[in-house]
Amino acid sequence: MNSKEIIKNLVSQSNKVSTIAELERKLDISNGTISKWDKAKPTTDPLTKIAKFFDVSTDYLLGLTDKPRPEKTISSTDLDEILDGMMSFDGKPMTKNDREAIRAYLEGRFSNK
Repeated sequence: MNSKEIIKNLVSQSNKVSTIAELERKLDISNGTISKWDKAKPTTDPLTKIAKFFDVSTDYLLGLTDKPRPEKTISSTDLDEILDGMMSFDGKPMTKNDREAIRAYLEGRFSNK
């Protein structure tokens, strides 16, 4: 699918706008701009506005990925920094068991599966 077809699908699934023309008016994009994307590549400004409006990535709008939003990931270093700053409910440092349980949960939650 090209960008115009992807946007057309987003519009049809949206309750924010009902037509591509309405989307263009709402985002202050020149009339007919999106229709030209059948044959030409979209430019950055309108593509970015549309991505923000629908909360999707520009890569998705360009057809470079099938996933509307990038997957969340967390590095081991980030995870260590998060855990270092955590305390138990009573304000004391977490126990080793609590830390391992939270690490396992977060690693599972943010894994690329």
